Amino acid sequence: MKLGIDISQIVYKGTGVGRFTEGLVDAILNYDTENKWVFFFSGFRRQLNEKFLQKIYSKKQHTTKWSLPPTALAFLWNDLHILKPPFTKKLDWFITSDWTEPPTYSKKATVVHDLVFKKYPNTVHPKILSTQTKRLQWTTQESKLIFVDSQTTKRDLMDIYSVDDEKICVNYPGISISHQDLDKEAKLNVLKKYKLSDPFILTVGKVEPRKNIKNLINAYNALREEENVPDLVIVGLQGWDSEVAVNENIHYLGYVSDYDLAALYQSALGFIFPSIYEGFGYPILEAMAYGCPVATSNTSSLEEIAINGTALVFDPFNQKSITDAFLVLIKERELRRELVKRGKQRSDEFTWKRYYDTMMEALIKNK
Repeated sequence: MKLGIDISQIVYKGTGVGRFTEGLVDAILNYDTENKWVFFFSGFRRQLNEKFLQKIYSKKQHTTKWSLPPTALAFLWNDLHILKPPFTKKLDWFITSDWTEPPTYSKKATVVHDLVFKKYPNTVHPKILSTQTKRLQWTTQESKLIFVDSQTTKRDLMDIYSVDDEKICVNYPGISISHQDLDKEAKLNVLKKYKLSDPFILTVGKVEPRKNIKNLINAYNALREEENVPDLVIVGLQGWDSEVAVNENIHYLGYVSDYDLAALYQSALGFIFPSIYEGFGYPILEAMAYGCPVATSNTSSLEEIAINGTALVFDPFNQKSITDAFLVLIKERELRRELVKRGKQRSDEFTWKRYYDTMMEALIKNK
């Protein structure tokens, strides 16, 4: 087959969609030896990493770049829905994801990560709310296949947009783990870099309303008034409408490198994830893979991942439920050991090889 895919979102380091896109492209390059691919990307200020482009070329695959900013393409494709990419004339399928939904000459498959803009619109930036609303209008009308990251997103698509069950393929993304099993000195050097002391509780995610960091901090501060508990470390890009109220016990590191993040996961006493809604939830699986015991919200796709006792679960809307999760993570040593064991087993189930195989099977079946 001749296939195309929009990889524009790969430039957004430190975001779930950026990690997803990079993992999927790696899977295609690593496992596909039969099909021809065109990797499309747009951009004006941000550029794809040159090493990444060379990896594509080394596999004798092709790229197509349009030097237009994302806002311009969103207007052309989501608002006006004009300008079919000429290269799609020669494709069997074109795969889109996350931001824009172009009209195409070929059949179209689309990845929908979540419907947070419909479920919790007050937690989404107005620009994203507008763009995603327009995009999903075209997605549901034109895409022959819709890949979703979880049963949660499938149910939401069927309930909100009345999408036919047969059109939706649930395909859990893989996770890409590097810098595993760092030695004690390597981990200590990272802690020194950020002036952290052991032990600490870690949370990871872009700081924005739906990640529920404010509620997490309120619960933590309330707990510290009653208990002597480890520090809280927050990692993630600064998003919109969210301030991190740091103090001597709450450390906000912002974006960190994959190496430093691996060291933090492997050093933390526990990991807590209070998000209100997720289409998938990379951080809790990454924590599991690095051997960090997890406590997570009992909402959306997070419940799908945290099955069979692989993580503690709590109500992210209830402060006492969050503080209880903190206390269990901190005080129950044997439970932490069991969560580490179960979590590692659970994280092993999410591979990019399985994602690639499921995707290709669906594309071939619907060709």
